[in-house]
Amino acid sequence: MHDGRPLCRILHTIDTTGPGGAETVFVALATWPMGANVHNIVAITGSGWVQDELRRRGMNAHVLEVSGSFDIRYLYGLVRLIRKYQVDLIQSHLLGSNVYCSLAGMICRVPVVSTFHGLVDYGSTERYLALKRLVLNQGSSRCVFVSDALREEIIERSGISRSRTVTIHNGIDVEAFAPDRKKILSQELGLNDDAIIVGAVGNIRPSKDYATFLRAAALLRGGNSRYHFVVIGDAGNALSQQLLQLRGDLGLDDAVHFIGFRHDIATLLNSMDMFVLSSVSEGFSLATVQAMACGVPVVVTRSGGPEEIVSDGVNGILVDVQAESQLAEAIGRVTQDAGLRQTLVTNALELVRARYTLDAMLAQYGALYEELLGRSCGAVAGRRTAR
Repeated sequence: MHDGRPLCRILHTIDTTGPGGAETVFVALATWPMGANVHNIVAITGSGWVQDELRRRGMNAHVLEVSGSFDIRYLYGLVRLIRKYQVDLIQSHLLGSNVYCSLAGMICRVPVVSTFHGLVDYGSTERYLALKRLVLNQGSSRCVFVSDALREEIIERSGISRSRTVTIHNGIDVEAFAPDRKKILSQELGLNDDAIIVGAVGNIRPSKDYATFLRAAALLRGGNSRYHFVVIGDAGNALSQQLLQLRGDLGLDDAVHFIGFRHDIATLLNSMDMFVLSSVSEGFSLATVQAMACGVPVVVTRSGGPEEIVSDGVNGILVDVQAESQLAEAIGRVTQDAGLRQTLVTNALELVRARYTLDAMLAQYGALYEELLGRSCGAVAGRRTAR
């Protein structure tokens, strides 16, 4: 029930099935009740982690399959949903969905909020990129970027009007991600109690540059056999096989552990002594914020978004991309300096709770929706509603 004010009907779409950072934010926006006057409708492209997570949260999604460079049937399906439910606003994520929804928004005269999560959204190898730029510029009412660095890069590449862009940093549930130290990873991997566990979280893909992570591991392991390195994320592709080969070549078969995708990320983060991000390109890095919220010191690369989260030597350590010696030195320094570790953890916890909460993210999206619709959606900044 709502309080008599006009109902806001929002269609949420994404063209990937997850898991990943963009998909996590998509699920949060699509399922969090921003107010009694908001009705969320969800369209996804198939089964997988996204559908499972939506169902776990009590949300049924419309499945609209998409194939090829341009699928007219998918566009038609979106238009039908918009008209059937009298959608007031469309929230899309990632380039493919943003383009289709911009077209659907123009056809149905509905405002569109297009969220970009990384440079891969706007890669130079994308087919028909000039046409996609035109559609986005004409059909997206607002383009949201998860970091200022990403916003500036895509404005430069695309020519999107700056006045139509906004940065909204991703947020996390700080109650779910909180310090709660455990030895789960040590027990699961059969490691000694004094093992130093350095972990990374993220699906295995080129932008994560796990090869640099492995080379840094080799440098550290050569001087201290207590180090163990854990990679959590979807594998099973050709790159995964290359990394396994590199692990063997570096003599790290017993020191680097690829454990695949896991649902218990907060528990695993709390099992780590340190979190590392070795990426060459990141729109934001949700995993970095999650680690900071769990009280785990972080060492991350200057790969775009992380520089807006981490202040070097204050709440984490920043190193250059593809610099394994810098990465290894930073990990070693944080391991050996208990005072530095405590400073980084204390300041990181304070930062996350002040700036990167789920409530803060939702409040900013809610304000944007209300601006475009010209009326209240019932969103209340800072209010938590039971999921």
